[in-house]
Amino acid sequence: MARIIYAEDDELMGEIVRDTLMDAGHAVGVIGDGVTALQVAQMKKPDLIILDCSMPKMGGVEVLRRIRGNHQLFYTPVLMLTGRLSAADERIAFEAGATEYLRKPFDRDELVFIVENMLEDFKKRQAMQRDNMAKRPVRSI
Repeated sequence: MARIIYAEDDELMGEIVRDTLMDAGHAVGVIGDGVTALQVAQMKKPDLIILDCSMPKMGGVEVLRRIRGNHQLFYTPVLMLTGRLSAADERIAFEAGATEYLRKPFDRDELVFIVENMLEDFKKRQAMQRDNMAKRPVRSI
């Protein structure tokens, strides 16, 4: 079970994504604006963050930039889940640090597949980092 924050100002979309990911076994909190999403992410340190591009107070791309500027959240996988359809919007999201990008409307199975892959990749990277730290020789001064 992963802890996921979903920042989305559309209540119906928030319910759809929350229910879909909860049915897949994850805990999901839906937050209605970018500022609160960033604050909660800093406090809770979730396993995954899902952001909509267009939100009140702070858009998803700006939230993403701040996440990537925060040393405690830097490696947290971030999925941009948005109605923005242009290749330029997708490029901007990836340049800001998005791990994945999914357009609305989406297939629920595809959402679960992408989220599961992102979480698995994140776990593998964490394990590799722990292994590398354990293998480092201890230097004495």
